[in-house]
Amino acid sequence: MAHSILTEIEPLTHALRLVEAFHAFDSDNDGSIDVQELNGIMGSLGYNLSEQDINDMMQKGDTNEDGLLSISEFVDLNVQNLGFADFASALKSGLQELNLKGDDLVSGEELCEVIENVGIQLSLDDCEDIVASISGDGDGTISFQDLELIVNALV
Repeated sequence: MAHSILTEIEPLTHALRLVEAFHAFDSDNDGSIDVQELNGIMGSLGYNLSEQDINDMMQKGDTNEDGLLSISEFVDLNVQNLGFADFASALKSGLQELNLKGDDLVSGEELCEVIENVGIQLSLDDCEDIVASISGDGDGTISFQDLELIVNALV
């Protein structure tokens, strides 16, 4: 992939990696994580944060004040102020079209269509590589729900 293309899709791959890390550490699959799981996630992403930093992060991200971070709170916390809003707004319109198909899973080909609809040209191989690199189970797809959550968090 060309460097400029990587720059264009970096917001999406960054956020998708956050979702995959969240799912990996949400051991009971209840859609939320506690402070210990947050510490594990941040460590897996390469951050060496103090206990106070993790507690501060939890407090900042826990917008409903239930003592846990939902997946949307976690993604929001980690992508806010990164300047992805323009890219995400364009992707959001493409997602609405994809949602009309009613698929629960998004393939590399479908991701390519969405990205092309926002004016970024990628080859099918590039799109499949993106999906494969962030697909937790190796089936070559990502969930529409996760993709939609990410795009909404980036806006």
